[in-house]
Formats: sequence, structure tokens, C-alpha cells
Amino acid sequence: MNNDLSRREFLKASLARASFPAVLGSTFTATAASMRPTAVDEIPVIDAHIHLFDPSRPQGIPWPARTQTALYRPALPPRYRRLVTPLGVRGAIEVECSDWPEDNQWVLDVAETDPIMVGTIGNLEPGKPEFPERLAQLHRNPLFRGIRYGNLWGRDLGAALTGPAFVAHLKLLAEMDLVLDTANPTVRLLADVVRMTDLVPRLRVVIDHLPGMPLTVETEAKASLASSLKEIGERPQIYVKLSQVLRSVNGPASREIDAHRDRLDRIADVFGPDRVIFGSDWPNSDSDATYEEVLAIVRAYFQSKSLESAEKYFWRNSVAAYRWIPRDPGQPKSS
Repeated sequence: MNNDLSRREFLKASLARASFPAVLGSTFTATAASMRPTAVDEIPVIDAHIHLFDPSRPQGIPWPARTQTALYRPALPPRYRRLVTPLGVRGAIEVECSDWPEDNQWVLDVAETDPIMVGTIGNLEPGKPEFPERLAQLHRNPLFRGIRYGNLWGRDLGAALTGPAFVAHLKLLAEMDLVLDTANPTVRLLADVVRMTDLVPRLRVVIDHLPGMPLTVETEAKASLASSLKEIGERPQIYVKLSQVLRSVNGPASREIDAHRDRLDRIADVFGPDRVIFGSDWPNSDSDATYEEVLAIVRAYFQSKSLESAEKYFWRNSVAAYRWIPRDPGQPKSS
């Protein structure tokens, strides 16, 4: 089949199926949102992984680099809203992409301006003396839902777990009913997540972008991966984002769901229907696929699942993980 034709037909079908929420637009009320959908594409979507930044700020931004031309322009709520509203996306959670501490407040200020934003995941470093005070300050804003820690900004979760202050600060995070998102999963990081939840069993953890990690690994790592996934599968406080499905590695990723089904099935089997969450990784995803393609591929995957499972993936599980509160009448509410 001609690849361009296949891609056009895939998007056309997906956008046609999304016509229900698109037609409703801003009139998609809380009453309508609470009604059970009759098809996957009628389910309102909460995107649990987007990034916000503005290269035009006087101080600039630490990421993305100016040379990343596909990304280097303002990624702010109005642009996101225009892009996703016709596709049935009703809200989003920002995940910090800046290692500048002051950008925690910048993102919260930006998110406050548009009710499409239902939460932010910030950048604070447990183990640092200032962590408790800064966490308490940020936690006063209900949009602040947790922090990000993992293979990012030169940090090493496994090494950090040996520090008593680090573990004590993770316990503080759990006591505040906040979340820890991981970053850039590897076999080692999954093992570290198991160790972390041994030490802090009350801490909710969200593993980001696991579909973007090769699950076929070298022989010496297979035992560790299998052991970690088994342990993670038995821990209800650990969630996963089925995101970066269309990540380009050796050329563009296939837009056909059958090319990704086995990998997604393996992850879904580990976590079950109650712990998988949608995240687009916008606008970082623009380097690999359009937003329409990112959403269409996971909608295609959930066509073969129950509507209840699809609803959990597209918004209900994000409520369980992040405890976000609706800010807009069009956003769904848990019953």
C-alpha cells in the first residue's frame, strides 16, 4: 500500500471518528462529559504529558535548543488549546522540561491563565536542604501535582536513594499526596523504581514514555527487566504513560497499529486497565508525528478494548494518579 495514502486514510478516519467532541466544542458541558460514551472517540481526553516553554522570554529557555527548529517556538496554552480542542482533548498536565528552579513558578503562572491546564509536574530535587520549604510553597497552588526525577538533568535515582535526606523528602512528597514522575526509562531506572517504592510504599509513581524504551534488551539485562516488571505489576501505586508510541528511531515509526500492538499489549498486561495513562509529549512529539497521529494511534489501539478500559486510559486513571481537579465545564468528573 502507498505509505502516503495509508497515512492520509488513517488520519481521515481518526478525525471523522472524533467528530462528536469537535461538534460540541465549547458547549461540551460537565453533564455531557459525565455521560457514558458509545465509542472510543467520544471519550473526553486528558493529556497527562505536555511541555510549556517560551523562547521569546528575555531570559530564554534551557530547552529546546535553538537548533531544534521543529520545537523552538512558543509552546503555550492558547496554541495547545487551538490544536487539541477539535480532537476531543479537554485538559492537560504539564511536565517540567526546564532545570531552572524559578521555572516552577513560571509554569504555574502560565497554567493559571487557561483552564485547559489541570496540573503541573515540577522540578525540585529531593535531598537538597531547601526542598521541604520549596515543596510547601509550590504545594499551596492546587495545580502543582508533584515532581519529576529520573534520567534527566544529570540525576541518578539509584544513587540518590542511598541518601537518607532524599528518602525522607520522598516520604514528605507522599504525605502531601503528590506524585513522582520518572524520566527517560531504562532497565536500571525500572529497577530503581522498585527500590524506591520499597523504601516509600505510599508514594505514587508515574513511569513516563515506557513504549519509547526497547523492551527487547541484551541477555544480561533480561533478568533484571523481567524481575522489575513483575514487581511493578504487583504495585498498584505505580502507573505508566502509554506515550512515545510513534517515537522515530531508525526512520519514521509506522502509523499502523499492528506494528505497535505487541509492545503495547506487553505493557498493558503488566499494569492492567487501572494504571495506564494517556500522554502526548507535545510539542516534543512534533519531531516524530503530528498530534493527530499521536492520538489516532492510541485510539486505534483501544478500539479493541472495552469502553471502560478506554475511559480509564484517556482520563479516569489520570485522576487516580494525579488527583487533578476540573477547572472547565467541558472537563470530565469522576463519579
